[in-house]
Amino acid sequence: MNLLQQFKEFIVKENLFLPADKLLLAVSGGLDSVVLADLCHKAGFDFTIAHCNFQLRGEESIRDEDFVRQLGKRYNKEVLVKHFDTKTYASQNKVGMQVAARELRYAWFYELLGEDKSLHYLITAHHLDDNIETMLMNLFKGTGPAGLRGMLPRQDKLIRPLLFASREIIHQYAMANQLSWAEDSSNSTDDYSRNYFRHQVIPLIEKIYPGAVNNLGENLSRFRDIERLYQQSIAFNKKKLLVPKGNEIHIPVLKLKKTGALSSVLYEITKAYGFSSAQVGEIISLLDSETGKYIESATHRIIKNRQWLIIAPQNNSESNTILVEQSGTKTVFPGGILSVSSSGNKHETIVPSKDTNTACIDAMAVQFPMLLRKWKEGDYFYPLGMQKKKKLARFFIDLKLSKTEKESIWVIESARKIIWVVGHRIDDRFKLKPSTQQQLRITVSKTV
Repeated sequence: MNLLQQFKEFIVKENLFLPADKLLLAVSGGLDSVVLADLCHKAGFDFTIAHCNFQLRGEESIRDEDFVRQLGKRYNKEVLVKHFDTKTYASQNKVGMQVAARELRYAWFYELLGEDKSLHYLITAHHLDDNIETMLMNLFKGTGPAGLRGMLPRQDKLIRPLLFASREIIHQYAMANQLSWAEDSSNSTDDYSRNYFRHQVIPLIEKIYPGAVNNLGENLSRFRDIERLYQQSIAFNKKKLLVPKGNEIHIPVLKLKKTGALSSVLYEITKAYGFSSAQVGEIISLLDSETGKYIESATHRIIKNRQWLIIAPQNNSESNTILVEQSGTKTVFPGGILSVSSSGNKHETIVPSKDTNTACIDAMAVQFPMLLRKWKEGDYFYPLGMQKKKKLARFFIDLKLSKTEKESIWVIESARKIIWVVGHRIDDRFKLKPSTQQQLRITVSKTV
């Protein structure tokens, strides 16, 4: 079967796009993209060519641009060209040239798709050898199943219809059809990691294990199936474990501990909140830590609260579970602003406040961090003046609070004991006593 027929069949098999769709072809002028353009033309697909001039190779970059423009004329297709100041972008963003070029080109490609609604998909010329290189690079960098299965034929609007074809088959097609292309001199050097794998690592592996490249190509398909099964398992565990509560995610510790492949499940759950694979060990340590312990990412905290892990935004105004780490702080939360301060010494008379929005607590009875959170069913405390515990639900009935009023109640706890039902009553175990030498004043207000 010739390459053109395989190309058409692969597009149908993978359900990549329809014959009526208009395509945006990323064409550098190199062998792979020239063959891609020729295949799309002979298959009768409608397309526009997009070419990036990164201005990194002087006259050679100008030559490539001219070549692609002539290619467009040959197929009677529109050619879109953009010049990039790649060196400046790389310097300003502190990335290498390859990363800079990739970020710039894909940003432009997707910008084109957004601007021209007649363009349906971005088509690139990545092929089987590219995918094998990607898989090996991911393996050595450290990756999960998604890295081992390499690139996919279709990812949203990005289509790679040549992933089935080796570089050798693509070259044979170009020679048989008398196609010309522009050689990129940078491809012959080992300055970039991909080129080093292409020119050094893979030939060495093939020398030791003849047929290794074909085996790796077949493994890509197997890893793709494995990754599907892996994602199905992760989705099952997420559904079983995650309890959404407003902007927070609550995870039952006992149920989590029974999960197989704990590290992988935790990583897949927490990576969306900015946590790295290197932090998974710390998260596992939280499972057996005391209430109030936590770890942070740039945007979220994972807090241990009794038999739960709580993933909460760092922005307190969005969270329903907030750590108050020390005295002398102000905390913004959905119920207002919480201020905590210490006052008094053994030579002063300590007098409790009569303001219901202020709680005066024996500082020696409190352990930091304190936890500020929404109340929940099953919560109880010892109301001031009482020696018996009372469930908060019963306490609210006695106060004749409406359903809406109950939903807005917050509590502060220390060492798993409720200190204060905010705005209502403190716990008798934390009240000021004749022996109190220092008090903790906790005040809630609507303004700073």
